[in-house]
Amino acid sequence: MLKGIHLTLLIGPVIAVPVPRELTEALVSAQVTTSTGQRSGFQLQFVFGKKSTIGQALLPVGFFDPGIRVILIVTVNSIPNVIMDGIIIRQEVAPSGEPGQSKLTITGEDVSVMMDLIDMTGIPYPCMPPEARVALIVAKYAVFGLIPLVIPSLFVDVPIITDKIPAHQGNDLEYVRKLAGDAGYVFYIEPGPAPGANIAYWGPEIRIGVPQPALNVNFDAHTNVDSLTFSQDGLSREQPFIFVHEPITHLNIPVPIPNVSLLRPPLAARPALALKFKQLDTAHLSPVQALLRGLAHAGQTSDAVNGTGSLNVLRYGRILRARQLVGVRGASPAFDGLYYVKSVTHNLKAGEYKQSFTLAREGLVSLVPNVPV
Repeated sequence: MLKGIHLTLLIGPVIAVPVPRELTEALVSAQVTTSTGQRSGFQLQFVFGKKSTIGQALLPVGFFDPGIRVILIVTVNSIPNVIMDGIIIRQEVAPSGEPGQSKLTITGEDVSVMMDLIDMTGIPYPCMPPEARVALIVAKYAVFGLIPLVIPSLFVDVPIITDKIPAHQGNDLEYVRKLAGDAGYVFYIEPGPAPGANIAYWGPEIRIGVPQPALNVNFDAHTNVDSLTFSQDGLSREQPFIFVHEPITHLNIPVPIPNVSLLRPPLAARPALALKFKQLDTAHLSPVQALLRGLAHAGQTSDAVNGTGSLNVLRYGRILRARQLVGVRGASPAFDGLYYVKSVTHNLKAGEYKQSFTLAREGLVSLVPNVPV
């Protein structure tokens, strides 16, 4: 088994292909950020000279123009990981008087940026539940390898055609995210598992499954993180309450919000108390829509405990992935246990691969006696 880290770079219009060796050798740094609630992004920096292929051929022919596709694959200890499949949206060139030190910086976002370009307002979707609309919209982007993974809503709300015909609002990405928010769901693009493929996930935020290997702090020789700190914010968690309009009596009836674990299983034995209460504007919605809106808000504001840190990938032994669970050991009984990885930033340079990350859960004290090592 090959040890160490190997970076593979693919670039091309729609179909990305391996780049020339000279371009890989000119890459001095790569940064990829994956975070819940927003698009993933990347930034690559190259150095080149006056007579290099970058300056003489690739830049003039538009090799790095906005709209070009970029795929980054990192192989750690013989295991390949697609960490980015995105589109270039910006390029910057900084000429230098020193030989071979001119810099090219390209910045981009994941392929969902292609869903954010054309306003499609007004397209009707008669008798189609939200999940059917999402699958139909995502199918238009199959050329970018998007594979829809759509989880049906907890509460089915199929509009009656004689009552209302749902219509598209804004561009595709805006509308899909609106449908996700109304259902208490999330929508994001996950690159891989194969190069050129992407999972377009629309469903509840997944906080179950096999956790990633534990992050060890204050564990002597077994410590595998460079830093890790935790905080608890008493104002971050909110308890929403909603009112539903009764059409016959025209009364606004209060509706209790059920436990958020319907969408996200708890990770802490002692959830933080909600110090803030918020009334949501749901009187104009149907009971099902109002309940979904309340569940969505409760889930989005449930995390009161957060952790931030950094690690060296070679020491950790694998890549820490966002939107999955991970264990923590050695941080004290209050903060040990399982966490949801909210964001990860990959920083690659010659001979170095580090990650910074953010963890989250709803309270203190672990629900499990041990976490996977």
